[in-house]
Amino acid sequence: MQDIKDLVSNVKKYKDVIVHHQFNSKKNTIAYVTIKNKPRVLKWFVPGLKRQMEIEYNVLKEGFSELNIPFLYEIDNKNNVLIMSYLIGDNLCDLINNEKITFEEKKRLIMLLADWYVKFHTFFKKEDKFRIRGDSILRNFIFADKIWGVDFEEFRFGKPVEDIAGLCSSILSTDPMFTSEKFKLCEIFIDSYKKSVNWVLNNLYNEIAYALLEKIQWRPDEEEKLRKYSKRIRERGLQ
Repeated sequence: MQDIKDLVSNVKKYKDVIVHHQFNSKKNTIAYVTIKNKPRVLKWFVPGLKRQMEIEYNVLKEGFSELNIPFLYEIDNKNNVLIMSYLIGDNLCDLINNEKITFEEKKRLIMLLADWYVKFHTFFKKEDKFRIRGDSILRNFIFADKIWGVDFEEFRFGKPVEDIAGLCSSILSTDPMFTSEKFKLCEIFIDSYKKSVNWVLNNLYNEIAYALLEKIQWRPDEEEKLRKYSKRIRERGLQ
């Protein structure tokens, strides 16, 4: 990951940008900054991911008027930068994993999240083809009165079940992992989503199981647990 200070120090266009905080990211550089005293999010893509920058740009440009996603202020093709609105709120992953927050409140948040996915999949559906957000994890959502989605560089054609399964795998595998509460939240998320759409989530449990196995490449120390619950869900579902 590149250091935001390199961009600000070496590119004249960004010399007056004030960096407040650089977020954790495995690929690109994302930071909360102020530009002319206005709060913004600056996302600096590595050169090899310029196509992903263009994908995210198109999602934000096309969907902002109808969906809860950031407003895009600028695309800088020369330096591989997007400038977006800054959302003041709490990361959904932190809220769902906070033991001090009641189950009823977590249930409400999860149902709002399901509604976000319903709107997203419906908006980007073209006849019988779906486009999905990809990278479907709790970390890619902010709660600020509403649920807001961020980070759309893996947006692509696919099946809604991929997003739903990916999000369930994220609920289950974030700390605390695989608790009874987490399984219940997954069921609530799935039921809430299914009640609002007229398409079917085929092979959902297999998709969740596969999504858990995919996490092993990033979390080898937890391979045994991820394999254990992947097998359980494939065989028994979320029961």
